[in-house]
This record gives sequence, C-alpha cells and structure tokens, in this order.
Amino acid sequence: MEQNTESAAIVRANRKTRVGVVTSNKMQKSITISIDRKVKHPKYGKFMHKTTKYMAHDEKNECNIGDLVKIMETRPLSKNKSWRLVEIIERAK
Repeated sequence: MEQNTESAAIVRANRKTRVGVVTSNKMQKSITISIDRKVKHPKYGKFMHKTTKYMAHDEKNECNIGDLVKIMETRPLSKNKSWRLVEIIERAK
C-alpha cells in the first residue's frame, strides 16, 4: 500500500508546466494562453516565432488579458481544456 502512494506522488509531481500570456478571458472559468517560442527551420536554419494556444481552467475568474501566468497539465476538463491555472506571475499594466 505504501509503495502505491509513493509512486502516485511521483507521477503527480511530473506534470508539465508552461508560462504564457493570457490572450482571452471572455469565457466563464476559462482563459486562453499564448506561448511564444523560437524554432529553427529544419532546412534553412532561420529562427522563427511559433505561437501555441492553450485553454486553461481559471476557477476564480481572476486573470485579465495580458497577465503572465503559469499553467499546469491536468485531467481533461472539456473537449479543448486540459490545463489549469497555477499562479499569476505578473499582472498586466
């Protein structure tokens, strides 16, 4: 029994986290986060900007557009939403 709880705690601790900017908060208890990253083109070698959008669960509706937030992977909450808000790192100015 003890071994099962230890392994469950280890698996739970290895969830993915991302840091991004809130681009939409028009939904109830949901936000859209954009994460910008630089990717090298496979053939030409030029670095390009790629943007990935995630939908995340915001239980208290506390995020505003432009906030820098940290999100963590969780069980699927809806068709497109499998991330949740962990903390607001920096408020929008």
